[in-house]
Amino acid sequence: MSEIIDALNQLEKEKNISKDVIMEAIEKSLYSACEKDFGKDANVSISMDRETGDIKVFADKLVVDEVLDDKTEISLADAKMIDVNYKLDDEVPVEVTTKDFGRIAAQKARSIIVQAIKEGERNAVFDHFACKEKDIITGVVQRYVGNNLSISLDEKTDTLLNEKEMVPGEVYKRGDRIKLYIVEVKKNTKGFKILVSRTHPELVKRLFEKEVTEVADGTVEIKSISREAGSRTKIAVYSNDENVDAVGACVGLNGTRVNNIVNDLKGEKIDIIEWNEDPAVFIENALSPSKVISVEVNPEEKTARVIVPDYQLSLAIGKEGQNARLAARLTGYKIDIKSESQAVQLGLLTKKENADYEESEDSEYDDYEDENYEDSENN
Repeated sequence: MSEIIDALNQLEKEKNISKDVIMEAIEKSLYSACEKDFGKDANVSISMDRETGDIKVFADKLVVDEVLDDKTEISLADAKMIDVNYKLDDEVPVEVTTKDFGRIAAQKARSIIVQAIKEGERNAVFDHFACKEKDIITGVVQRYVGNNLSISLDEKTDTLLNEKEMVPGEVYKRGDRIKLYIVEVKKNTKGFKILVSRTHPELVKRLFEKEVTEVADGTVEIKSISREAGSRTKIAVYSNDENVDAVGACVGLNGTRVNNIVNDLKGEKIDIIEWNEDPAVFIENALSPSKVISVEVNPEEKTARVIVPDYQLSLAIGKEGQNARLAARLTGYKIDIKSESQAVQLGLLTKKENADYEESEDSEYDDYEDENYEDSENN
């Protein structure tokens, strides 16, 4: 039986199927063959030696005076040839060799083994991709299937990128390599299904983990992400090391790190925001690039009133409200944005506060002018 062990070892190496799984399938197939030959009422036991591959099949037979069914009964004389201590009505385990099985039984056994091999291959592939769940993988575009996209993940495995999980405006051709986020790997009646996405916010997080060393090792922590796939993403980061600039680490030298991620996302804009435990400061950061005069928060109701300079109102709200919408998702606060003139009219901002802010703005502007003047003089 060493040939069986050699064959199973080769199968395990080539197909990545456990040898024990195949042996269990062989035992199961032999049991099925025994049922075919001896009947379902027959008490049959089967064992396969895991080291040598030797198979032993025993059928328990009842000791009787006169044998009417030799598949389930044995004469007292024959039983005593096995062991002199057997007597009538005892059950005797009689070894059955596989060559005694009929042609139909052998075919059934073979089909069960083949099915076990196929199932083992499917399980091996399933385990491989189940380990990659909630992570990113690179796929190769094959073709469009209706509005969905067929993508090859490896030589044996394809998946469909659903139209709802595709980024609006992205167009692909056969052979394109794209990064995907594996949302879920689940078994079904046909084997298993791999659900992938290009729009999931976690795709951006995983890309930063692979691109930015400080994120991968936990020095820089991604606190939250808000995304409108294909257009803009805001990501809030925090450094656990006071010597490491979280935003700078994610941007990279001359923007190389974030630009690599933007390329993977086909040009999607990314705003990297510094997270702060003070919600007022966090909200102010989240509304970047807009300047903010004041932020008033209500932590219990998760609401915030933000006042911005008149000329910054459209920037704070963003095109079609995108900047404010992404900031709200990023911070978890419902944000109400008012211009400074609106705030003064509503009594939300006193004239003094407004004057103080304008004075600080003028001071910044004066400093900027002085610097430019000095630079021009030097030039």
